[in-house]
Amino acid sequence: MQTKPENDTDLRLKVNRETARLPWTELLKHFAAGNVVWIANSLDLVDVAVRISHDDKANIAQWMNAGLLAKVSDEQAAGWLESNAELWAVVVSPFILVQQEKAVPASVH
Repeated sequence: MQTKPENDTDLRLKVNRETARLPWTELLKHFAAGNVVWIANSLDLVDVAVRISHDDKANIAQWMNAGLLAKVSDEQAAGWLESNAELWAVVVSPFILVQQEKAVPASVH
């Protein structure tokens, strides 16, 4: 019996441990091969990775249709290269999922 993605705590912990911040320049060869997938900041990178690992077609399709998950575009890649961006990244073979660092809200005084 297969575990549901939302209950797969072992995989969730594994993915979380394997998530790292990387400079975009280290991902260029993977981008050139078409294997880098952008995740919107409104989604949780670890949750998306777990759901892709479980082949959760319903959620993946919903995110893609909403523009929250897509292969990295040439425009994104050029912008990240120009700004020396660092991205959160995790491998879900054959893909590398990337997400820009979430903006930290300014503290209220």
